[in-house]
Amino acid sequence: MEHRGVDPYGYFEREGALGKVQERFRGVVAAARERTGEAFGRRLHSAYLYGSVPRGAARPGRSDLDLLLALHHEPSAEDRDTAEVLARGLDEEFEEIDGVGLLLYGKDTLLSEAEQFDLGWFLACLCTPLLGADLAEHLPRYRPDGLLARETNGDLAERLPAWRATAQAATTPEEYRRLSRSFARQLVRTGFTLVMPRWGGWTSDLTESAEVFGLYYPERAAQMRGAAAVALDPVADPAVLRAYIEDLGPWLADEYTARHGTKSPRSA
Repeated sequence: MEHRGVDPYGYFEREGALGKVQERFRGVVAAARERTGEAFGRRLHSAYLYGSVPRGAARPGRSDLDLLLALHHEPSAEDRDTAEVLARGLDEEFEEIDGVGLLLYGKDTLLSEAEQFDLGWFLACLCTPLLGADLAEHLPRYRPDGLLARETNGDLAERLPAWRATAQAATTPEEYRRLSRSFARQLVRTGFTLVMPRWGGWTSDLTESAEVFGLYYPERAAQMRGAAAVALDPVADPAVLRAYIEDLGPWLADEYTARHGTKSPRSA
């Protein structure tokens, strides 16, 4: 049987590792570690990489650098400003990356019961420790089941109105490209987690995710493959955005709700 990202007992294996970082990206990773520690000091509990860089699948000049920072306290406005400056500096200095995504949370939120099968799972299974003590030691092990599917992406229906508003407000080719990439990534990942419990494994590879989805929904396979292609090479075509928010997105949201239910509400 193929590996599918789980151990012999069906639990997820952490997918990334610092040892998988390609040589071209080691400089920016080292800088991210050093600058994160300097910028946040004792406020920082731990820092993590996620995405294509720690999986060893990043494309020079095309892939972004994704970071998750866990603070000892809930992030303040000052913390968010610090994170923005950190991200912008890395993006401007290192041509190997095309943007920096930086998630900022308090450690209590990451370890909370409400987030155990969303942010907690994300940290424990998809994030690679970069700096500080690993919070995954305080989290359970996870399987590719319906509960995880519901709590990770069971809110697509709630997100679609905001997508529509954002798409309608876009006017420039750069905005269309950015939104096509964002929407396509989320649709492919949601399509994958829709079928994840039946497939019995995990992949973060968008092309593979679309192919796995197509095994269970062949009538939508071509659309999802197209979305995976746009996620990797975004397009400045408003018609693509309309197809996502008027056809594939609503269908996927309805099918997700029917199969897995909706994500548990979070307190404001």
